[in-house]
Amino acid sequence: MATTELEQPGNGGLSVRAARTLKAVPRAWNRFWRLVSLYMPKRLYARSLIIVIAPMILLQSVVAFVFMERHWATVTQRLSQATVRDIAAIIDLIETYPRDADYTNIIRIAQDRMQLKVDLLPPDPLPAPGPKPFFSILDDVLSSEITRQINRPFWIDTVGNSNIVEVRVQLEGKVLRVFVRRSQAYASNTHIFLIWMVGTSLVLLMIAIPFLRNQIRPILMLAEAAESFGKGRPMPRDFRPRGAEEVRRAGFAFMQMRERIERQIEQRTAMLTGVSHD
Repeated sequence: MATTELEQPGNGGLSVRAARTLKAVPRAWNRFWRLVSLYMPKRLYARSLIIVIAPMILLQSVVAFVFMERHWATVTQRLSQATVRDIAAIIDLIETYPRDADYTNIIRIAQDRMQLKVDLLPPDPLPAPGPKPFFSILDDVLSSEITRQINRPFWIDTVGNSNIVEVRVQLEGKVLRVFVRRSQAYASNTHIFLIWMVGTSLVLLMIAIPFLRNQIRPILMLAEAAESFGKGRPMPRDFRPRGAEEVRRAGFAFMQMRERIERQIEQRTAMLTGVSHD
């Protein structure tokens, strides 16, 4: 019984905190929308453009992030794994069959079968690490794969020649230099997907914006006509109900209301004129 009595206040405190949290959510939501409304444009056309453009930008941002994070990184990692696996095989051949003094056959096999340009350099120190590019997915993935599969001192250059990646690996008494096409180790054409996605969205916007303008113009004309009538000015001559069915119904209702008000004004004016003559 003592344990139950001790647990009850705790459960009560939890329920009270949960209730307070639930009550705070609508208030926070209302504050958020009040803050948004301060920066929202006041014109209908601008707000309609935001309604069309904002979801498209949000959707494309999510798709681009998922694509870059999953597909692009995965493909680049698999290509880099295959490239480093070929380099590791060349190193094994060099160390297993040292009878070939100039390694002519190994260089030929690497070039013909693996599409790698290989040569052996004197055992000089490796160059100092260069600056990494701002977006260094290839640099990071290739470095991690060389460390995992080869685990020897190495140096890579992914910045110099845009189409070629240079890899140097420190061996015993020599340095292995390998030139790899960037497309072998890196998903270099995936930006085409992003270009097509952005280009298609721009085309859709170019189609949607004129259509949206044509749909909003009758509403703006109706607002202008109502404002002119309310201020006692003549209505625009070209005003007539047009656009969507609901907008046309509102336009016809406004014209009928205007005619009734004008008839009432004429009848009252005629009545007052007759009374003044009497």
